[in-house]
Amino acid sequence: MATTVVPAEAAPRPVVKVKKIATKTAPYGGKMTVKPVVRVRGQVAVASKTLTVKKDGRIVAKNRAKVRLKPGTYRVRTRVRFRTFTIVDGKRKYSAFKKRTRSQKLTIRRGQRPNRTDPISEWNCPSWAPIKGNASSMIYHLPDQAFYDRTKPEDCFRTEAAAKAAGYRKSKV
Repeated sequence: MATTVVPAEAAPRPVVKVKKIATKTAPYGGKMTVKPVVRVRGQVAVASKTLTVKKDGRIVAKNRAKVRLKPGTYRVRTRVRFRTFTIVDGKRKYSAFKKRTRSQKLTIRRGQRPNRTDPISEWNCPSWAPIKGNASSMIYHLPDQAFYDRTKPEDCFRTEAAAKAAGYRKSKV
């Protein structure tokens, strides 16, 4: 029985490249999922793609397929285990396992605060969203206005533009 081997020019040279993970922005108060970024070309079978993450010298996650990270700066090592193969008589013939690694500094930025939020108490809005909105009248009050201290907020806004976008109008007093 004759063996058939795929000619070298028909199959591209196997390449596995571990790419840099780009800076990401986590939602405000949340975490961001980070996964390995790997480019594979040719006859390659990837066995595993893992991350090891350190922050301030301490291991946060070791050999994980994906990691959820809070905003901050991390050292990340991406490791890929793979095998190349050739096709002989319609069956794959694998090489020994190989690996590629890449270390990098990764920054997860904190997302922007929302434009609208709930009050923190019956009479107060959070300091980062000081504009009080009264939903029944659809009027918003700024901290320097006369009725600000007498208004029970139902919505709190970061900016006047956010209050206007929600359909509120400015208090006349």
